[in-house]
Amino acid sequence: MNKNKVIRSQQLRFMVYTLIAFTILFGIFGTIIFSQIKTTLYAKTDTDLNGYKMMIETGGRGTANGANPDKNSFSDKNGFPPPPDIGGRLGFNPRVIPIQWNKEGKIANIQQIGFINYENYFSSLKFDPATVGVISNMSINSTYHFRTISVPLPSETGSYIQLMVNVDSEQNLIGNFKRIIIICSIIFILLSITASFILSRKMMKPIIRSWDKQVEFVENASHELRTPLTIIQNKLELMQTTPEKRIIDTFENIALSLSETRRLSRLTTDLLTLARADSTETQLEKQMIDLDEFVHKVCSPYAEIAELSEKHMWLKLHSQTRLEADPARLHQLLVILLDNALKYTREHDSIGISTSIKENKVYIEVSDTGIGISEEGLSRIFDRFYREDRARSRESGGSGLGLSIAQWIVDSHHGSIQALHNQPKGMIFRIRLPK
Repeated sequence: MNKNKVIRSQQLRFMVYTLIAFTILFGIFGTIIFSQIKTTLYAKTDTDLNGYKMMIETGGRGTANGANPDKNSFSDKNGFPPPPDIGGRLGFNPRVIPIQWNKEGKIANIQQIGFINYENYFSSLKFDPATVGVISNMSINSTYHFRTISVPLPSETGSYIQLMVNVDSEQNLIGNFKRIIIICSIIFILLSITASFILSRKMMKPIIRSWDKQVEFVENASHELRTPLTIIQNKLELMQTTPEKRIIDTFENIALSLSETRRLSRLTTDLLTLARADSTETQLEKQMIDLDEFVHKVCSPYAEIAELSEKHMWLKLHSQTRLEADPARLHQLLVILLDNALKYTREHDSIGISTSIKENKVYIEVSDTGIGISEEGLSRIFDRFYREDRARSRESGGSGLGLSIAQWIVDSHHGSIQALHNQPKGMIFRIRLPK
């Protein structure tokens, strides 16, 4: 599988998904704004039309614009809105043009709307039954725009009054706003393409890192597993070629095979631990422990091993505190650090373990005066399968997974671990845990 091809394909997919999401959001936002503006601009006009519709249907007993029903009522025989009353309140909006249609579908009130207006604007107008009782838009000569509603005349069957309000100004505002929305949407979509590209690259970075780590992990694990398996296979095949030999004669081959089997078992256990750590499957079983007593108990067997190897181990346990932690994982952590200290120290070197309380944190330090590590190695010491001297690590049985497991144990306890150079030589592993 081509890595670059897969990454480009996934990045393009992320980019398309992000662009679609941005486009949908901008589309919904623009549609909501446009519909709200349109509704707001037509609100006053539609209120007037509905008010006059109610007055016509009730024979002048209804009101428009909150007017007094005893004044502002229809008084002429056709039911048209009256002029302003004596009190100065308008009985109808002057923008409203009432047109009466007779049974033959012709305009019956030419004199009231004005002969000039009729000739210039309404002579070609036809009655549309779809406007009865429903507010709708219409245009005259494709130039003048109106909101209109038709109401049956109660006094004359088959006749209608069509109420029309000129909305050219509102229509111009809606048209301008529509153009602005379209232009802004195009600009935002172009910006979204750039933003989608940048975001897709950022989203791919952790995927690429995970990909690289996975490939490296598989390669290293395969290499580490291949070596002991090859040794075991070769020794067993050698024993198979000489079936007549006694066990004592093949003791060396058997011992080496058992040693590699034990190393293989430790390696698979470490790999399983890290795999469970990555999947967050492993859960801690925390309980309160006396830290100093716990550390002393774990270090006791290693003090004897150090003494047999002519190495000096010292303890300075001064925390005098109880800590909530997983005893099994904390034991594993100390074993990893002590095991490394014993591996990479020579005769007459010293190994120290100390506990203390600083800044409301619990400190555990494991130090040694061994061979130490380079600056480059110090920055990679917690990487999986990292070994500065692979040949020496293999001789000592190391796989490069111990410190990775140690870091996971500390992280799972919400603490931190740091590797430092010891002076004048050796290493210090400093662990900080919440109290």
